[in-house]
Amino acid sequence: MPRKITVLLVDDHALVRRGFRRMLEDDPEISVVAEASDGPEAVRIALELRPQVIVMDCALPEFNGIEATRRIRKEFPAVEILMLSMHSEDTLVRQALDAGARGYVLKNAMELDLVNAVKTIALGKAVLDPQVSKPASLKGERGSGLTTRELEILQHIVAGKSNKEIAVVLNLSSNTVAVHRANIMDALGIHKTAELVVYAIRNGLANLP
Repeated sequence: MPRKITVLLVDDHALVRRGFRRMLEDDPEISVVAEASDGPEAVRIALELRPQVIVMDCALPEFNGIEATRRIRKEFPAVEILMLSMHSEDTLVRQALDAGARGYVLKNAMELDLVNAVKTIALGKAVLDPQVSKPASLKGERGSGLTTRELEILQHIVAGKSNKEIAVVLNLSSNTVAVHRANIMDALGIHKTAELVVYAIRNGLANLP
């Protein structure tokens, strides 16, 4: 009998996890070995159990699914990660794939075929939702999207911190933070902090504190 595909489910909503578990375990080739509800728990369980596939929600408490993916892949590069998101924004798709996700699927898609997506990435093949365009350059954006440091600073901006406050937290100079802030705005084609905060939250690039 062939070995089952082991799966870790990561989502902060228990009802969503329950629905996905039922969907996946209806297939005899898949076994959901654990569930996690936030970024740190996802990393801890992934490194402890070493599942073959992780179904990862993009918007998670503590730190988001992209950061969790980055941390897990650094320690456990053999894992395949399927990112689930409510957002089809190019920047978010690119960040997920750059972090090491093998697939990106929209949670609200009526035709969401989670079983097939899991089986496909378990084979090492990429899965991209039909409603998501392959990441391409955005207006004024550099090819690689925001860096890890820029995402970190963006989170602090969303939390309402000033350049000086961010500099103290990250042990940087205020000038360095100001340069990063300018680069983030240029990358996203946004020129006002209020618009930047709204964009970051709406597209899952940062979480509300």
